[in-house]
Amino acid sequence: MAAPHPAIMANWVTDGTEGMDTRIDELEVKAAFAEDLLDALNATVYRQQQQIERLQREVRELREQLAASAPAEGRSLRDEIPPHY
Repeated sequence: MAAPHPAIMANWVTDGTEGMDTRIDELEVKAAFAEDLLDALNATVYRQQQQIERLQREVRELREQLAASAPAEGRSLRDEIPPHY
């Protein structure tokens, strides 16, 4: 069997390389978008964690205020006078 003509071989090698370059470029673009998305998601998670911690502090403070304002002795609703009397 005869070897292919050098011009045909040059085109085949070039076409294969160009196809590979295109695929690599597409993968690099996808990786860049994935990296940007990951950065955005990390920022969102960080903000949400900060908000969760702030809300937990507020709930703790409200519980403390409620406990401090509650009377030490037990009171019954029967001891309360309705506002219309």
